[in-house]
Amino acid sequence: MVAQTRAGNSAPKRLAFNEKIVGKGLATDALLKKLKALHTELAELDQELVDVNSLSTVRTQLVNTSILLHKDRGIKAYAACCLADILRLYAPDAPYTHTELRDIFQFFFRQLATGLRGAEASYYNEYFHLLESLSTVKSVVLVCDLPHAEELMVDIFRDFFGLVRRDLAKKIEIFIADILVALIDECQALPSEVLETIMAQFMANDTQPAYRLAVQVCNATADKLQRHVCQYFTDIIVAHSHESDSESNFEEIRKAHELVKQLSRSCPSLLHSVIPQLEEELRVEEVQVRLIATQALGEMFSEKGGAELVKKYPTTWNVWLMRKNDKTAAVRLKLVESAKGLLVNLHDHRETVDVELMRLKLLDPDEKVRAAVCKVYSQLDYETVLHYVSEDQLRSIAGRGMDKKNSVRVEALNSLGKLYSTAYPEIENNDPAAIRHFSWIPNEILHISNSTQEARLAAEQVIANFVFPLPSGSSALTSKNVDVNEVAWTDRLLNTMGYLDDRGVNAVLLLSGIKGSRPSPYELYLQSCVQHNGGVIDEDEDVIKQRLNNVIRHISRQFGDPQKAAEDLHAFARANENRSYKLLKTCLDTQTDLKGLVKASNEFLRRIESSSESILGTMTVFLRRGTLRIVNQSSIPSLVKRVQRADSKHAQTLLMYISKHCPALYKPHTSELTKAIADEKNARLVEVGMQALAAVSQSDEALAVNDKRTLERVMRYVLGSNARVAKFAARILVASKEHDDLCAEAVESIARKLSTAEPDLLVAHTAVLAQFARLAPDAFERKSDVLMAFLVKKLLMVPSPADPDEMDSDADWVEDDDVQPRLRARILALKVCRNRCLAHASTDTALEVATPVLKMLSTLLDHAGSYSADAMDDPKVKSRMRLQAAISLLHLSVVDKFATAINTNFISLAITVQDPCYNVRMEFLMKLFPLLTARKLPPRYNLIPFLTVHDPEADVKSRAISYVTHASRNISATAKVDLFEIIFIRLLHLLAHHPDFSNAHENLQEMAKYIDFYLDLIASSDNVSLLYHLAMKAKTVRDGQSHTYSENLYAMSELTQELIKARAQARSWSLQSYPGKVKLPSDILRALPNPESATKILKTVYLPEETSAWLLESSKTQKPVGTSKEKRREPREPKDSKSPPKRKASRHRANGTTKRAKTARWNSDQSESEEEPSSDDSEQDDREDTPTKPSSEHEDGSSGQESDEEANEKKGEQNRKPSRKAGTRAKVCWTSRYCALSSLTLLSEENQ
Repeated sequence: MVAQTRAGNSAPKRLAFNEKIVGKGLATDALLKKLKALHTELAELDQELVDVNSLSTVRTQLVNTSILLHKDRGIKAYAACCLADILRLYAPDAPYTHTELRDIFQFFFRQLATGLRGAEASYYNEYFHLLESLSTVKSVVLVCDLPHAEELMVDIFRDFFGLVRRDLAKKIEIFIADILVALIDECQALPSEVLETIMAQFMANDTQPAYRLAVQVCNATADKLQRHVCQYFTDIIVAHSHESDSESNFEEIRKAHELVKQLSRSCPSLLHSVIPQLEEELRVEEVQVRLIATQALGEMFSEKGGAELVKKYPTTWNVWLMRKNDKTAAVRLKLVESAKGLLVNLHDHRETVDVELMRLKLLDPDEKVRAAVCKVYSQLDYETVLHYVSEDQLRSIAGRGMDKKNSVRVEALNSLGKLYSTAYPEIENNDPAAIRHFSWIPNEILHISNSTQEARLAAEQVIANFVFPLPSGSSALTSKNVDVNEVAWTDRLLNTMGYLDDRGVNAVLLLSGIKGSRPSPYELYLQSCVQHNGGVIDEDEDVIKQRLNNVIRHISRQFGDPQKAAEDLHAFARANENRSYKLLKTCLDTQTDLKGLVKASNEFLRRIESSSESILGTMTVFLRRGTLRIVNQSSIPSLVKRVQRADSKHAQTLLMYISKHCPALYKPHTSELTKAIADEKNARLVEVGMQALAAVSQSDEALAVNDKRTLERVMRYVLGSNARVAKFAARILVASKEHDDLCAEAVESIARKLSTAEPDLLVAHTAVLAQFARLAPDAFERKSDVLMAFLVKKLLMVPSPADPDEMDSDADWVEDDDVQPRLRARILALKVCRNRCLAHASTDTALEVATPVLKMLSTLLDHAGSYSADAMDDPKVKSRMRLQAAISLLHLSVVDKFATAINTNFISLAITVQDPCYNVRMEFLMKLFPLLTARKLPPRYNLIPFLTVHDPEADVKSRAISYVTHASRNISATAKVDLFEIIFIRLLHLLAHHPDFSNAHENLQEMAKYIDFYLDLIASSDNVSLLYHLAMKAKTVRDGQSHTYSENLYAMSELTQELIKARAQARSWSLQSYPGKVKLPSDILRALPNPESATKILKTVYLPEETSAWLLESSKTQKPVGTSKEKRREPREPKDSKSPPKRKASRHRANGTTKRAKTARWNSDQSESEEEPSSDDSEQDDREDTPTKPSSEHEDGSSGQESDEEANEKKGEQNRKPSRKAGTRAKVCWTSRYCALSSLTLLSEENQ
């Protein structure tokens, strides 16, 4: 049936075309010509003025199958145009049946799908006309009224989205969009396949035409599509949520949410009903669904349109934020990962995100969440962090640099480093906001680098990459001609140091690699690699391999994964690449300048990456630690200029540090230093230049100053009143070729003027004499009688009463800057005495020179810094004097013959670490540790750190713990026995002689803390038998001084045995008989006179019953008594310029008449052969990690059979199970008896 025709007035204009277009024998060309004419005429007809009755003939002919199915493209193209015009002219009523209309529209879209291409294609104008007609006339809406319209609509949408991908003109895209919009608007029910076709376009690239078309269509029909889109997502989630364990189902849900995110970016109005649906997903129990929804919403909120989304859906925003407390870490992680966009784009919600989300999640129990929070801040730009992230939050991130988990530490430190690197140009320009917000970051990172071994590696890498990077840009990596700005590199170091506290500066100095022995372990490794030759060794193969193994073991201990580091270092040695060796040698050479370092480092790492990428990480750390990448010889000119301008104290600090630890860096710059000391108006520059010249002159004779004019200037400085300049000038004179005459001349002049010198000049002269006494003893001895008489009688022995007008009369310390010249001269006078002894150490008169000095120094210790017990000296003077006396004794103990003489006063020296004055204790430790580390002192000096257990200041004790832990960890097992384990019996002896010792229960509890402190740091399952053996042996000998001290020692022996047994029980250690043999120190212990005495001592219990009961109760709890392991302390806040007063130690020194009377010593053997300091050669051997058998020096007389008998006796006692008190006594008696008899025999033989 024909569709209803149009009513109304007939058009005055009729169609003039009256030819047949359907019929047999009609040629294609003729038909094409007719259709073209028909199309031209129809196109010109106006819809309102046409007589549609005149169109009836062509209307019917055009739908003939001979036309619609014609093989010629042109005929079909023109026929389609004519049909479109017919529909236009008949609108709004179509002159065709539903079947005909279906055929017509299928015909239209077939032509467009197959024929519409670029503007150069055939019949492009006709296809364009057809599309334009469908778009403007909207005749396409007739499709919606046809039977099975859904199928046709699906085809139309698919064809058009396929068509638009051909990169057609923009206008065509508009026509297509209009057609699709008209179809959606007019259809009664949108087919699901149509919606799927539209949605599929959003998963494509957003620059594709199909994506743009889908966006246009969706935005134009949003009101109608909202419901359909919501149902679409609902169907997907419901359909795929039944099999929740299937990963493929979750993948479909994930794709759906990806589509939601795309729609949110381009068509947010479609999601009016979808967002609430996502909100509900946040509440479901299924973790994967909750995870997907959290991620999708997070990305949507964090995009540029996120603020509008939050405003439109506030409930969804709040529910999403609550996922920060989700029980599943993965959900919390997805929430945090969205935070970058939130901070950048949600201007009104930044505080909520920063405070309520990010700060809270920094403390999340899951390490991945904490690491993700830190990583977010590394991704933010400078302006966002400056204006919208608080300093408190950045400091909270810095706190994660101390996190227990390495992944969190790395991300936190990387974030801080990247932020500082980004902000540095503004800091350099003195931008107050940048300085306030970011300048503190390097200080925090440096503090962290010194905190733990675990944090050190990550902190070092961040410092190297972001804080003090080498100037190695892209040009440096690719070009052979490396161009670096040495001045800017040095200025960055100084600018950064300007915002560091003292700890931070010290950390920079430590990381610089300036300090350390030369050749360094890294240079020794390279030498060992060259000698190893990839395993092909001609001579001394075992020695070379052992040397390589030892140095690798030493270096790898400093890595986070020592085993991996050792494997990588061995792999590098096996590779045996000469070019790599040459590059590495260049990098490690202290004479390599910055340009050479950058070039060699880059090439070295490139070669490693290309040949052995697996070891790149280890070799990068190796290179970073072994090279001078923070300060090197290229820094010297810039540093000197900074000092010359007097605008950087840190430049002076660096130059002084170089002078002290690596003067070789000055070799290329001696002429600049010589010019520097000529600028007498700049006192700071002169001082720095003199110190540098002195250091380089002493390190290399070829660089000594010999220029006559310069030496004359140096002589003036020697005789001047600036003490530091004079001291360095004296060293320059000593290194010169004419040092004999010049030094003698200087000594003569000082000897004449010393007695009348003003205070400042007196200090300077005494400083010079301290140098000459050590470095030019011949010149000093020419006037030594005059000089020493003045220094001792007129300076040292003169009383120093306190100033009655001084306000702070109770102060017991004076800072360096406030020390009066007279006191400074007295301290230097003690150094003169010490240096004179050291200068004569190798001569026959060593003890003759040293004996009065040692007596004087010991007197100062005995009388708390005065020369008599009743002296009324100023407490500040006394503290300085006893500190200098103790330090002098430490330095003198380096010499064997002096150490033996000092041994009689070792206890007085050792308990200096318990001085009432905090500064004395701390300075004493700081001078002790370097000497111990270099193994210059006898092993017994390692006892001193263990005496800090009662120190009222935590930093004193923590320094001691740090030294013991580091030292014991980085030495071989054999060296650990000698340095820390065998001396345990000396600790018991020292405590027995301690001025605070008494046999009262309260006092013994305090003594127990010393033992437990030692055991906390040294004891392990491997050495507990040895320590217990030593504790037992203490009751088989007598004290070398008096019976009273012997009883004290026996009480300590019993106390220690019980503490060790309790500790072994608490830790499930096996406390077996020690199989080795130990030699007891004969300088402090003596053999018992007879077996009867030994038996009597073994049967006697010296501990009070109260103490025994306390030990019993402690053992029942199976917890070690005394101090627990030291907790890690957080770094202290930066202090003001004036430090608060330190607490005094509780110990009261025994002086004068209150001191115990000492009995005559047994002096037949004062040797300490097993603990004598080693020579330089033996020092190196000691550091070797080769395992050796127990030394014969540690043997006692007990045999292996006797040890078995001891074990049997112990077993028998345990089986009998007597009462606790009786059992303890019996065990002490029987297990110690064999030790007593054997020790008695051994010591008796030595006495003979």
